[in-house]
Amino acid sequence: MKISTIVIVLSFTWLLISFWNRNDLPRNIDFVPEVLAEPQQTTTRTKPFDAAFNGVDYLVEPEYEYDLAGMVVSYRHHDGNSRMHFLANDHLNMLDVCVIWGDSATGKLLHKIDFWNGIFTCNVFTRDSEAWEAFSMEQLSNNHLISDDEAVRRQVKDIAIGDQIRVRGYLASYSSEQGGKRGTSTTRTDTGNGACETLFVQQFEIIQPAVSFWRISMWISLALLTAGLFFHFRRAYRPY
Repeated sequence: MKISTIVIVLSFTWLLISFWNRNDLPRNIDFVPEVLAEPQQTTTRTKPFDAAFNGVDYLVEPEYEYDLAGMVVSYRHHDGNSRMHFLANDHLNMLDVCVIWGDSATGKLLHKIDFWNGIFTCNVFTRDSEAWEAFSMEQLSNNHLISDDEAVRRQVKDIAIGDQIRVRGYLASYSSEQGGKRGTSTTRTDTGNGACETLFVQQFEIIQPAVSFWRISMWISLALLTAGLFFHFRRAYRPY
């Protein structure tokens, strides 16, 4: 078997494995101090204000100022032109991001818990009772991030599982004349429908990007696969 063929087979196999595991939480994480603290929620004097995006005018009604730092465990980007967001004429909601903080983020058994986002929810599951007992649902929040600022909307597109982020803005409800109204949770202790925080983002920052073995190996295996294919077909069609 030619070397290029071996490289192709091995790199393709490893690419599939690493792609499948690319969203696993890194095992060794260097936490920044902000992620160990609780979100800061304070009263606001900001009055309701207008926001416009994608040709739709919205009324944003701030309830509290909010400063959230946490580690991303799940997220879902939203396209306002598809599915339920289109029916609700909701183009302002750019991303749902599920984050954890404090002792729950630093727990040694966190890798035994699965997180994933539905359309409006963050779901948590584990079969490990010890991991569940060490985890606090009061140190998790699913956040509907909204913004009419193109710079902010570009920033949130770069997030990945394991990133430590900081988001500042307003816990707020918002509505439009052509659609419905979405409220916000104002406590981390509620559950079920309406328990998500709706956050109008003024500042967004990835304060510590995740270093993922699987993502690094995915790109390396893709590069090796590309090189293997190049040399394989170059040899096959080389004129004699």
